[in-house]
Amino acid sequence: MFAVLVLVYLGYKGFVAFKNFEIGASNQVAKIEEVAGIEKSPHLAKIEEVAGIEKEGEVIALLMYLGQPRTLVEHYYTENKKYCLKLKKKAQENTNAYFECAKVDAILTEKKIVSIVKKLEVLK
Repeated sequence: MFAVLVLVYLGYKGFVAFKNFEIGASNQVAKIEEVAGIEKSPHLAKIEEVAGIEKEGEVIALLMYLGQPRTLVEHYYTENKKYCLKLKKKAQENTNAYFECAKVDAILTEKKIVSIVKKLEVLK
């Protein structure tokens, strides 16, 4: 039984290390491209989107919090501030959860937020 637990733990640690390397490597490539002034081809961006490659970037998100103290339970990618505020207003009419629109640094797959790295600015 102990051997199985050790194997599961090692498998988990290997998976986490691989994911962290994958995200870290893509961030480094993005920084190098930015410093070098290299613009991505629109075709490459479309390929990355279709392939579901994770990338980090600043986006506008509708955030939903529940409980006291408030805990982030959902995040939804929006195209712009105006649309986010419209969604926020509609959502608050239909539930007792707390919603806010914010500019966030997030890990994205296509136009879906995988995780929030940092909340940069709350939008009013």
